[in-house]
Amino acid sequence: MNISRKLPIGIQSFKDLRKKNFLYVDKTAYIAQLSMANKVYFLSRPRRFGKSLFLSTLAAYFLGQKELFTGLYLEKAEEEQAAQENRAAWEAYPVLYFDFNVGKYIDPATLNERLHVMLSEAESVYGISTPKEEQPFFASRFEKLLKRAYQQTGKQAVILVDEYDKPLLQTMDMNESLNEDYRNTLKAFYSVIKTCDEYIRFAFLTGVTKFSKVSIFSDLNNLRDLSMEKQYAGICGITQTELETNFQPEIQILADEQQMDYQQALADLKQWYDGYRFHPAGVGLYNPFSVLNAFAKKEIRSYWFGTGTPTFLVNYLKESRYFIPDLDGNVELTESGLETYRAVAEDALPILFQSGYLTIKGYIKEARIYRLGFPNNEVRYGFLENLLPAYSGLSLGDTGKSVWKFVQDVRKGEVDSFMERIQSIIAGIPYDNFTGETLKLREQNYQAAVYLIFALMGQFVQTEVYCSTGRADCIVRTADTIYIFEFKLSGNGSAEEALDQIKKNTYATKYKMDGKKIVLIGSSFDENTRTIKEWAIDNG
Repeated sequence: MNISRKLPIGIQSFKDLRKKNFLYVDKTAYIAQLSMANKVYFLSRPRRFGKSLFLSTLAAYFLGQKELFTGLYLEKAEEEQAAQENRAAWEAYPVLYFDFNVGKYIDPATLNERLHVMLSEAESVYGISTPKEEQPFFASRFEKLLKRAYQQTGKQAVILVDEYDKPLLQTMDMNESLNEDYRNTLKAFYSVIKTCDEYIRFAFLTGVTKFSKVSIFSDLNNLRDLSMEKQYAGICGITQTELETNFQPEIQILADEQQMDYQQALADLKQWYDGYRFHPAGVGLYNPFSVLNAFAKKEIRSYWFGTGTPTFLVNYLKESRYFIPDLDGNVELTESGLETYRAVAEDALPILFQSGYLTIKGYIKEARIYRLGFPNNEVRYGFLENLLPAYSGLSLGDTGKSVWKFVQDVRKGEVDSFMERIQSIIAGIPYDNFTGETLKLREQNYQAAVYLIFALMGQFVQTEVYCSTGRADCIVRTADTIYIFEFKLSGNGSAEEALDQIKKNTYATKYKMDGKKIVLIGSSFDENTRTIKEWAIDNG
């Protein structure tokens, strides 16, 4: 591999990326499209998906920095487009860049301070001096800034906003009143984009979620939301073609390091990092942050999920009593459901989609219903691992170790040890969790915990988890054995009856041709002890 090939991990400056010869997946065709269409755009994408780099690329274009685009799509496209529009190519505009990535928005002064710093930097460029008593009036300062930029340059301004929703995300689950204050402040600030339309050439705002769109952008009826438009589905992220075209040497080195062939490396990358879709017919996308880290470290494992723990989303799912197995491909939401903006427990699913934990798996056009699920293994196992402590007595730090012990038990054929571990985990759920809850809810928690254990084992052994009648609850395959599990909830039967159900319904028949040993396990749940009461084993 050429050692001059530099992976742009964490690089968000287009100028630095190009000047220092980092690898770049060319997304400039989208800029050519955007600059000819609407004036004000919004894009929602998960964190670490390339939004900041795309905004930086837009900034370079509107600053007329032609030299940065040498060899890219936009180099020739801009010349051709300018000729068609009878204007000068690479025209420079005043660019106002508002970046909310900076800072922790945990107290009332933080957002005000950030807005003041960003406005002050821009005001200094155009010779604006703001008296101390006027500094908190951010909307009026923004308006004055736009007018002054136009007066001094004779050009309309370009407005770029990075992560508009970060102050809201950091307060949504911990300080409702502060969150409301932030919404009001930002709504007034962004309303200037509408009232000062004549002074604006172009505006592009990004964020992770759209949950506050109604309250924050309600005045922006000229805003075009690109988040779920087919033609802009690939604006951030890496497509299959882009992966294979731009990173062939890195894929080969990964394959060599992991002692696999090129095609197997491609398959593993796809299984772990691909699968994001932002339109039913849109292109599938890889998470760029994870792919680049996998190439740099020459190892396929979880990278994106480790950069942030969605604690509030886990809590929302628990509070809403959501049927956890449905997250893996059976979530159904209407178009209006996906556009739900209020961050409450009942609306956790739209935020899971917007945040990148769920993605589009299918679409029923006639009913306008989207089917959602985890995009890939990285998200699936990372999210389920964060969920297990909420439904068991485990801490987050112990989850991975506990799952591995389950895998070791089944590989050794130690079924009793396996069942004792499940019994211990379920029994470890604090009793207070059940205070005032119905029997049905207790069973839901038990069922969720069992599901999560088996689903997480799927990282290491082939596991199928079912939650409908007519099929065994869980199937685990090892190198030489197939385990078939059936669980009976409170009052629904004994362990022997669960075992008899496996035999009566001939669940094992479809696996006999595998030539492996088949072990049947029936289990029952004890309402009084709140854990597994007994189990019965048939070793065939």
